[in-house]
Amino acid sequence: MSDSYTRATFDEVMVPNYNPSEILPERGEGSRVWDQNGNEYVDFAGGIAVSILGHNHPGMVKALKDQADKIWHLSNVFTNKPALELADKLTEATFADKVFFANSGGEANEAAFKLARRYAHDNFGPEKSEILSFSKSFHGRTLFTVCVGGQPKYTEGFEPLPGGILHTEYNNIEAFKELISDKTCAVVMEPIQGEGGIIPADPEFVKQVRELCDKHNALLVFDEVQTGFGRTGDLYAYMGMGVTPDILTTAKSMGGGFPIGAMLTTTKIAASLVPGTHGSTYGGNPLGCAVSLAVLDAINTPEMMTAVKEKSAKIQSGLEAIGEKYGVFSGVRGKGMLLGAVLSDEWKGKARKFLEAGWANGVMCLVAGADVVRFAPAATITEADIEEGLARFDKAISELVS
Repeated sequence: MSDSYTRATFDEVMVPNYNPSEILPERGEGSRVWDQNGNEYVDFAGGIAVSILGHNHPGMVKALKDQADKIWHLSNVFTNKPALELADKLTEATFADKVFFANSGGEANEAAFKLARRYAHDNFGPEKSEILSFSKSFHGRTLFTVCVGGQPKYTEGFEPLPGGILHTEYNNIEAFKELISDKTCAVVMEPIQGEGGIIPADPEFVKQVRELCDKHNALLVFDEVQTGFGRTGDLYAYMGMGVTPDILTTAKSMGGGFPIGAMLTTTKIAASLVPGTHGSTYGGNPLGCAVSLAVLDAINTPEMMTAVKEKSAKIQSGLEAIGEKYGVFSGVRGKGMLLGAVLSDEWKGKARKFLEAGWANGVMCLVAGADVVRFAPAATITEADIEEGLARFDKAISELVS
């Protein structure tokens, strides 16, 4: 073995399901990251909408170190104080009465979909089992969640697939009306489609979906894995939409970089998950919950939510100016610290090139499909880092179009 690892080492020892950059980040501070060669980057990517408080946040570091000196793991044979405190604060802050902890967004969604079917079975019978989702959606990488997601490229080659899952067009209420029925046990939607291209739900569409769910006794499940924990300028996006789900899933920013996820729901619905029906060995572990508590305390303040909205407006206007200057974007959409720059017709299908140009000029961003460049910076990003990141991105685009 060598003491020096490079991108080539990945090809030697890792399963090839990822295609990572040549960059090997070694440390971070706030919204800046340094790689193995000492190169510095402004982080507009946030670990794919995870690092809501940036890197090396002192509150998170302290919470982890303090808990590490106490107890790390217990399993679900026992409960623990950090888990109870986090669940208590989440239920106090949201519509929910009950919480189930997991390790990721995919696990949280798996729990939500199982609960929806179990609840329908208990209350209406086995024939009420259909799950209705939307094209371009993304809900995880387990076989069940990837099938609920509306992107066939993620299910190819994994057949036979779980059945009883239907898809319709996002933001198209007439198409939705044609599919929902008394056989529908749950409707699953993202308030803003993330992997599908940073596509916000139309408020009137969401309102009518809620009404039709009630009419057909179907549960409304909001996947807030990417939009939750303050990323949109509300603790959860549903709070700014005037619609309340029956089940909500959360992860990513919830741990600020530490793996944790959760499913939130009401007492009535939660009653269907009796002992033995579902579980997670690591879900609700003291380390993860202690870190998430620190994130929640830092993010869930009026001042922080106002800052998210103000900084979002600055980033969005900066991206719009770049798009107009170089003719590369047809628009910028999204909310809070989850924005997507939609490529103009000339540049469609080339989002990866923008990613690579950013890396070469010291700024990290993301893609959301082949036609959208995604930005998911920390809520704590400074004005100086916003300006520097936009300047570096501007330089990257100037080189790309030349």
